[in-house]
Amino acid sequence: MPLFSHRHPSSSAIPTTINPKTSKPSKPNFIPPSTRYPLPLLVFSLISLLIGLSGTIFAISAIRRPKPVPVFRCGRSEDTFRAFYSGSGRTRGDDNGALIDRPRLLGFVGIQTGFESGDRRAALRSTWFPSDPDGLLRLEQATGLAFRYVIGRSKDAKKMAQLEKEVDKYRDFMLIDVEEEYLKLPYKTLAFFKAAFKLFEADYYIKADDDIYLRPDRLATLLAKERTHSLTYIGCMKKGPVITDPKMKWYEKSGHLIGNEYFLHAYGPIYVLSAEVVASLASARNNSLRMFSNEDVSIGSWMLAMNVYHEDNRAICDPRCTPTSIAVWDIPKCSGLCNPASRMKELHKIDMCSKSPTLPPDDR
Repeated sequence: MPLFSHRHPSSSAIPTTINPKTSKPSKPNFIPPSTRYPLPLLVFSLISLLIGLSGTIFAISAIRRPKPVPVFRCGRSEDTFRAFYSGSGRTRGDDNGALIDRPRLLGFVGIQTGFESGDRRAALRSTWFPSDPDGLLRLEQATGLAFRYVIGRSKDAKKMAQLEKEVDKYRDFMLIDVEEEYLKLPYKTLAFFKAAFKLFEADYYIKADDDIYLRPDRLATLLAKERTHSLTYIGCMKKGPVITDPKMKWYEKSGHLIGNEYFLHAYGPIYVLSAEVVASLASARNNSLRMFSNEDVSIGSWMLAMNVYHEDNRAICDPRCTPTSIAVWDIPKCSGLCNPASRMKELHKIDMCSKSPTLPPDDR
């Protein structure tokens, strides 16, 4: 006779039979409700999980990622100043402290120098050019202009060793990948503009020699002027007879291509090119531009081909210090200062040269 087990009041009314032979209750004969979730809900949950994991991984990698290092090399060309700040752990970047790959400047000034010009650099560092990296940085922050000595390389190991010592001491050089030789100045100039454009984002790029006295504050004022021409070439413009006699100074080997008189171009000790002009030079192949014997003539010929605006400014070729002079040198007697190492110091002692206001009283 079948017996029924006692039930708890809260249990389901499911009968359980007892097997007479074993006296053990048998398993209830029923199918529990389905425990499977709907497929769309599972897909949504999986996608949410993946998104969450991706976000977590990205956050961790962003925190652990090292800060970007400024770009201070381009091929074998190097900005030793930024290399110093990058390796010293000092902060040099934007307002948020982030290091900048290609610094934004009003102008980049490359002071062209050579291995035999150590006395000129010493004179410059004792006058208007800062003698330490912090002073150079302060000048850049005050004017928007970055200044570097620009020099190529030499096969002479002794000269390179001496240069390395000077670089380690002052950190104010741009080293470019070109052989340092007077007869190859056009090639050095092109290499300078190419390297400067890739290492710095400036509105203007200035080529200057190491034998002129310069007022950085007034140069910055000149460059800050609004201009309607994006292709601009600023300098002391000149013309003159082409020298075809090999025995004379400034002999032009390719003078037959020019004629009897030079086209309008700037004197070589200092001139300015706008960013768009330098961008075109930077993209040119080295063998695609005509190289004349004289560097200033070579630049002038490239400017003619590019249809630039020639801006003549006599304040950057002043033979004496005045309330408006920007660059002072002994024009036309010398292509720079005569006896520059001593003349530089003499000029700096003159208040009109070193201490006069940036702008004359009428212009302030």
